Amino acid sequence: MSELQINTTQNVKINFTAAGAGERLLAFILDSVIKIGYLLVLNWTFGAFENMDEWSQIAINTVLGFPVMFYTLVLEALLEGQTIGKRALKIKVVKIDGYQASLSDYVVRWFFRIVDIYIFGLGFFVILFNKKLQRIGDMAAGTAVITLKDKVNISHTILENLKDNYKPTYPNVIKLSDNDARIIKDTFVTARASKDYQTLIKLKNKLIEVVEIKDVKQNTDIEFIDVILKDYNYYTQNM
Repeated sequence: MSELQINTTQNVKINFTAAGAGERLLAFILDSVIKIGYLLVLNWTFGAFENMDEWSQIAINTVLGFPVMFYTLVLEALLEGQTIGKRALKIKVVKIDGYQASLSDYVVRWFFRIVDIYIFGLGFFVILFNKKLQRIGDMAAGTAVITLKDKVNISHTILENLKDNYKPTYPNVIKLSDNDARIIKDTFVTARASKDYQTLIKLKNKLIEVVEIKDVKQNTDIEFIDVILKDYNYYTQNM
């Protein structure tokens, strides 16, 4: 496995484990089995059309073959970077800039399958010798495939441990999104661990501006940011 560090547009570094070539190959094989099974079912179901003229057969086969042709593209777009094979292997496609991959990114990856898969399986060998374990389609789309098998505890999520009698301080935190909260927590945890007080000050000032807080009730930057995260959890969990 290779460590993949994603540097978001907010200059927050997030570490993931890149999915290995073996995992990606197994996911590809599983997806291929699904597609072959679909084609076999079609062959049994529509065998009655064999007596049609050649052009009619071509037209029917083309239409019925669309699900196989667009299988990867459609599923990755609908399942946020996963196909059935990827989901079974617990891997997914992400952008290397920290954002969720877009439809255009999935289209680029899908298009380059022609080179990666159907030209001597070139993409598999590219993955083996690529630091980020990317195939050509990933490099063109600015994506990578990561594993979701890492052990995750509450410190790695936006969740916070709240006491039953917890009382929130800043109701305006609902202006934030889950992605905002994740970035804030990642930045907060990293800066606090490395004693990067300048980053903590900048983060606090940005939060005061975005959340529109006029009266800060905590004595330190760390206490303030910690309360913001707890308040966000309180309001989102009780909405």
